[in-house]
Amino acid sequence: MPPSLTTFTDDALIALDNLADRAANLVNPTIRLGVTGLSRSGKTVFISSLVHNLLHEGRLPLFEATQSGRVSSVRLEPQPDDAVPRFQYEDHVRALVNERQWPDSTRAISELRITLDYQSASGWNRLFSPGRLSIDIVDYPGEWLLDLPLLAKDYRTFSTETMALAENGIRAELSRDWLAATANADPSAAADEMRARDLAVAFSTYLQACKSDERSLSTLPPGRFLLPGDLEGSPALTFAPLALPPEGNAPRGSLWAMMERRYESYKSVVVKPFFREHFARLDRQIVLVDALQAINRGPEAVQDLERALTDVLACFRPGTNSFLSSLLGRRIDRVLVAATKADHLHHESHDRLQALTRRLVDRAIERIGMAGAGIEVMALASVRATREATVTRDGQLLPVIVGTPMAGEKIDGEVFDGERKTAIFPGDLPENPQHLFEALEANAIDPQLPAVNVVRFRPPELDQTAGGIVLSVPHIRLDRAMQFLFGDRLA
Repeated sequence: MPPSLTTFTDDALIALDNLADRAANLVNPTIRLGVTGLSRSGKTVFISSLVHNLLHEGRLPLFEATQSGRVSSVRLEPQPDDAVPRFQYEDHVRALVNERQWPDSTRAISELRITLDYQSASGWNRLFSPGRLSIDIVDYPGEWLLDLPLLAKDYRTFSTETMALAENGIRAELSRDWLAATANADPSAAADEMRARDLAVAFSTYLQACKSDERSLSTLPPGRFLLPGDLEGSPALTFAPLALPPEGNAPRGSLWAMMERRYESYKSVVVKPFFREHFARLDRQIVLVDALQAINRGPEAVQDLERALTDVLACFRPGTNSFLSSLLGRRIDRVLVAATKADHLHHESHDRLQALTRRLVDRAIERIGMAGAGIEVMALASVRATREATVTRDGQLLPVIVGTPMAGEKIDGEVFDGERKTAIFPGDLPENPQHLFEALEANAIDPQLPAVNVVRFRPPELDQTAGGIVLSVPHIRLDRAMQFLFGDRLA
């Protein structure tokens, strides 16, 4: 994060927090893992499956510490931050395993500590290490992460960029009512509470429409307009972008001045505390993205996902943590961007989904002039809800996936009841994602995106042992994600 985003006071407080974390780390080695995602990408499911597989000795062949038998015990422990809500793992697993329902999505920050006792692979390390690692999982909405770039923008810049984006493509249709209300507002007129509220409501309605399943757009700051929580109705959330007054400046006491002051309050009251108290203390980070949903929704959703990834990656400061840097200015030294719902594709397309997401990430890195060191990309399914099969059609074998569609899902006009299984052909992704981006860059009127059938499936029915013990949640590449995110700390 560029230094301009924080004040001297912020930096001092961050340094104090890091000193406290470092002191605690000497007694109990700990890694703080941030988990966030964009637009229903499955943060809650990822955390629940990760913890469930560790606790229930799941199949994790690529997670070296458990595969080699060096992990002796795994347990949940009380989290260190008493003021942060606990991630309700037990409730989420009950929904997944017993009710076969997807748990509620993340709406605020939460935390969970899981501790592993292990034997180091190095005899030298076994002499000095207690053989214990606590992982503090910090779950927070992706909308909060997309707010961090606001710290470097004044109200004028925020208004100009937001309104320019709203005037293009599908956003122009969704923003029509809000932009019309803005056009009728005189920024130089006297501040009016009711006018400010009406504009804020219209702006929030526009953002909600962009986020809907039908659109699946990703770049939607300010994030608390979508997830207001206990700030709903507060002045810090009662503002909206305005067009610059014709004279270039607005007098004191004007509508513009009111909106500008509230925008700055939003940054002070909402964004800075999140950055200072949570984000700046992270060691590792995973960002979950639903690239399949974006592809299914069309070119604008893909372009918007790339724009969001650009903003997201600009927030991170990948780099190796030295003892001194951890004390004074902690750096997130590993970032994983994971394309979720790989189980919605046949395994032949998993590498293609990963390649497409890698291209999105590489383009984002190029835009911000950032080195790609410490950033990994993969395709995964935190919970595998389907299995693969083949069917014969017109004498040819076709690869399909088999699962139980959620109640209300429609396939070829048939509405499913949430109980009956079915097989679908998921479609293919292009072998070379470059062709897709070349079409987007050429501003083709209707670039042909690959046809992918995105169907919501229920979580799988888990098998049990003869003793009635429920087996671990099935997944795709969750073990590989775990190895990248914290496997090195168990070496």
